[in-house]
Amino acid sequence: MVSKKSRAEVREKKHRRMRNHLSGTAQRPRLAVFRSNNHMYAQIIDDTVGNTLVAASTLEKEVKEGLDKTNNVDAAAKLGTVVAKKALDKGITTVVFDRGGYIYAGKVKALADAAREAGLEF
Repeated sequence: MVSKKSRAEVREKKHRRMRNHLSGTAQRPRLAVFRSNNHMYAQIIDDTVGNTLVAASTLEKEVKEGLDKTNNVDAAAKLGTVVAKKALDKGITTVVFDRGGYIYAGKVKALADAAREAGLEF
């Protein structure tokens, strides 16, 4: 009988493969995205020293305000604008986008598009 790997295992394997090619530097840090069933998280990370420079999630009050749900495309778009504004305040303009092994569609695409519109370059 053939056993099928879970979606989470497949995503984690994709993410490990992607991380071999993606790395954030001080000049161009990595924008990492994580989705859970109820929330989304975005971090801007400098991998050379292992520091998180900027972080935002749908758990925060400023992101949650005016949203009905925290796990849909609208919430992802708002998270993208918030993380981009925080990054621009810290002087970060260009990043490397790490989609975390997720398919570049729906929530992940909405977050990326909103971050681009807010001023981040990637």
